[in-house]
Amino acid sequence: MKTMTSRPMAALFAVVLTFSLPALVRAHDAKSHTATAQHGIAITGAWARPTIAKMRISAAYFQATTTGGEDKLIAAKTANADKAELHQHIMENGVAKMRPVDSVAIAPGTPVVFQPGGYHVMIMGLKGPLNEGDSFPLTLTFEKAGDVTVDVMVMKKAAQGQGNMDHGMHKH
Repeated sequence: MKTMTSRPMAALFAVVLTFSLPALVRAHDAKSHTATAQHGIAITGAWARPTIAKMRISAAYFQATTTGGEDKLIAAKTANADKAELHQHIMENGVAKMRPVDSVAIAPGTPVVFQPGGYHVMIMGLKGPLNEGDSFPLTLTFEKAGDVTVDVMVMKKAAQGQGNMDHGMHKH
């Protein structure tokens, strides 16, 4: 019986790695940005901007969807900061303002997008800097579904839509 030499084994390994690596990357990417609760809540695309200098605030953005009944996002928390609040960007008499909100309704079939210039989770009192490429856990609490924890990826991202407000110099 003839055994395989190292050259054919290396070629076989290269072929297996070539075809499996993209699937592994997609699986990691999906795991990092998505969390599903038992009651049909899905959170996708969670991200936050890197902090600037010694600033101790940032904001998290994502998309929330329910496949179950109506629900409400009522709170957020992370071990990486002293406080996380639900906020909304509003225009009032032509002036852009940030306001905390008590809850955000999530209706079946109607995704709610948390993005610059709209709803977002304000993260205050960060215990350390957020650097591009880092990630941190964020727990979102829903009235019916309960807690959903998602990994938030720290990345630079172009503003989506108009009214993007940079939280770096904003005082709440």
